[in-house]
Amino acid sequence: MKAKLYQQDGTVKGQIDLPEAVFGAEVNESLLHQVVTQYLANQRQGTAKTKTRAEVSGGGRKPWRQKGTGRARAGSNTSPVWVRGGKAHGPEPRDYYSLIPKKMRRLALTSALSSRAKDEKVLVVESISCQEPKTKTIVDMLKALSVSGKKNLLIIEKEGKNVFLSGRNIKDLEIRPVAEINAYDILSNENIIFGDERLIGKVQEAVAL
Repeated sequence: MKAKLYQQDGTVKGQIDLPEAVFGAEVNESLLHQVVTQYLANQRQGTAKTKTRAEVSGGGRKPWRQKGTGRARAGSNTSPVWVRGGKAHGPEPRDYYSLIPKKMRRLALTSALSSRAKDEKVLVVESISCQEPKTKTIVDMLKALSVSGKKNLLIIEKEGKNVFLSGRNIKDLEIRPVAEINAYDILSNENIIFGDERLIGKVQEAVAL
């Protein structure tokens, strides 16, 4: 499996070998679905809450007598059928978190990377020169790579602060340190851009752990 190796100005310098174990594996769609579903569930706060009839203010006495008024029987103004009454079967705070085993996460990441590599959506930049935070630097690079206007994931070194600051406010561009990428990040973006050719080896090390 190979990918084009670009310079920051968009010039194709050559090709780079992508490890078959990471970028050429069989795509396990059922595993990807399971891991992505669990990942999204883990992002939920689970704080939705409504008040039951026992928690709303009011009640304490019967609104009117049982018979003789011509109105329907009523026992409390906190009933769910009353305006400002309690909510019946409303949401309660809950924890949506479920543990995703490391092996499943790594296999899912491998499947996601392999899927993008087979579609030729993996781009490798030799290195990104960014001496100071400047959005134009990253905008020009995306235009040179012909991926501007598409959803892109830029993978960088953890220490790449200037690159992060330069690209964080660009529409449809996500920036992640190589140690933090996951299957959802890969699948939710059309193009995967490695900001340094050395990051290919680091991804292989992370998956092999």
